[in-house]
This record gives sequence, structure tokens and C-alpha cells, in this order.
Amino acid sequence: MRKVKIFLEMIKFEHTLFALPFAFMGALLGAVVMFGHLPSWGQIGWITLAMFGARSAAMGLNRVIDKVFDKKNPRTAGRAIPAGLLSSKEVLLFIAVSFVLLFVAASQLSTLAMSLLPVAVFFLVFYSYTKRFTWLCHVILGLTIALAPLGGWVAVTGSVNAAAMVFYFSIAFWTAGFDVIYACGDIEFDRKEGLYSIPSRFGLEKALLLAKVFHLITAVGLIILFFMTDLSWWYFAGLMIAYLILIYEHRLVSPTNLSKLNTAFFTLNGVLSIVMFVFTLVDLSVRYL
Repeated sequence: MRKVKIFLEMIKFEHTLFALPFAFMGALLGAVVMFGHLPSWGQIGWITLAMFGARSAAMGLNRVIDKVFDKKNPRTAGRAIPAGLLSSKEVLLFIAVSFVLLFVAASQLSTLAMSLLPVAVFFLVFYSYTKRFTWLCHVILGLTIALAPLGGWVAVTGSVNAAAMVFYFSIAFWTAGFDVIYACGDIEFDRKEGLYSIPSRFGLEKALLLAKVFHLITAVGLIILFFMTDLSWWYFAGLMIAYLILIYEHRLVSPTNLSKLNTAFFTLNGVLSIVMFVFTLVDLSVRYL
């Protein structure tokens, strides 16, 4: 049980709140838009397992690939590998099992989900290397995490349309925005080690401005999605709450005060994803159940 706890801490299991609600939301929207009914419980179950496998593999890879930098950074020195709580071999075995789980879950969903699996695996592996050569690493992370809602859509429909892509890019820029905010806390370390990020490249003030621009793109995308799908005022109400959360998130941090960085990064974005999923679920359930 101690090892299980260490592995869950390593992959930041609680951060599943970022992507999983949007994966469910993608499945909901895809099933309703394409077929006029909600996804089955079986589909939701396999999507959940696929998400767990994908995220566990991605976080495990990140910890192995970044172990040298994690040991040097005071913020991350306590992570499992640099702290000696887990060996790289143990984590690599965990990654292999996670990828097997992802493969099995995808095989139980649509044919397109299986066909696109190599693309997802590529992004899951590739992201952790991007901070070594491009400050666009935040956008690449966004494009990776946004595979969750797109994957949910593809899992139940076996297809991709314009609405699915609008949803995909909306979540991609939401993720990129809050990752830029989080990276502000590592600006000095990144510059010292020659790592790339928007804060280390452009400074705190411009980085926080770019985070706002990214979230503005998200706000526009999610309202476009409202007009492209069979959504009503329940979704719209959830969207307005999400907008307020984003505004508050950006008010919590400034170039001169990053003391509330964790609240802006984790708490508010976790709440935002749950709010969007719950209001979308209510919106569709009252009409299709």
C-alpha cells in the first residue's frame, strides 16, 4: 500500500481532475451530436481506463525523462525518483503496464480510436522533451492533454468533425494557459538550466499576458461550441461560471506576487473542468434521459 501511495503521488493522481471531466464531456457531446443519445456505461468505463492508462504513462515518462532536472530543482527534489522512493526501472515497468491498459481500453472502443493510438502515444512521449528546445512546450502540452476530450468524442463516435476540433483546441489553449502560469514559479531555475518556457523566454509580465490570450481563445472556442452543438442554457450557465473562474485565476497572480500560484494552477482549474462537465451533463440529461 505504501508503494501504491508513492506511485499515485508520483503521477499526481488528483490532477486527473483537469482532463477526465473533459474526456467525459467529449463523449457526451459526441454521442448526442452524432447519434442523439448519451454514451453507454460501458463506453464511459473504457474511456476512464484509457484515461488512467494514458495519464499514468505520460506522468511516469515525465518523471523518468526529467529526473536529472527534478533532482536539481528544490520544488521537485522530493519527487519519488530523485528522493530514492522509486527506481527508474520500477517506473519504467509502471509505464509499460499503463500503456498496455491504454491499448486494451482503446481496443474496446472505436476503430478510429485504435488507429489514432500511435499519435496519442507519440505526444505522450514527445512532450517531456520539448522544454529542452522550444518555449512552445506549453502549447504542445495543451495539444497532448486535449487528446482527452477528443479521445472521448472519437471513442463513442468513431469520427471527428468540426465541433470536435473546436472543442479540442479550446481545451488545448486552456491547458497551455494554466501551464504558463504554473511555469512562472520555475522561471529562475529554467533560465539557470537552459530550459525553455514562455516565462523564461519573455519574462513574467509577458508570460501572464500570453496566458490571458490563451484563455481568451478558450473562451471564444467554448462559446462557438455552444452554437455548433445541441446545447442549451444549462451549458451556457456553466460556461459563464467557467469564465468567472478564469478571470479570478488571472487576478490571483501578478508579476510581483506569485504566492497564490498553486491555487490558480490546481484548485481553480480542477473546479472549472468539473463545472463544465456537470453543467453539460445536466444540459443533455434533462433532454435525453
